[in-house]
Amino acid sequence: MALRGVWQLQKLVVNFCDWGGSSKGIRAFMESHLPALKEKNPQLEVVTQLVRGQHPNLKGIYKNHNERVVCFRNLAPEDIMLQASRLRCSLGRKVVKLRTRHVTKRPSVQGTWTTELKM
Repeated sequence: MALRGVWQLQKLVVNFCDWGGSSKGIRAFMESHLPALKEKNPQLEVVTQLVRGQHPNLKGIYKNHNERVVCFRNLAPEDIMLQASRLRCSLGRKVVKLRTRHVTKRPSVQGTWTTELKM
């Protein structure tokens, strides 16, 4: 995704095994979909790495130095393309868990409402 006109995904690293059965889908993805992905995204550096004996994965490296890794064990090439486009469209920020379901600048003076309150 572009933040202020700058794409946030810098590098996409494709790790795969050349003989493993779980890498069959990513090998087909590299033959069919990866060249089109490179052509459509010239700002993106795409690197393929041969890692034998490991399950295939895609690692997205963002401009804010965060990384996201997605495992692709036994997935079809279309599913891998969907996940690669999700990595490209995300900002690379960490997921923040909210403490409450509602966020407000001025919390209630009386306290937060719960279902256990008796009237």
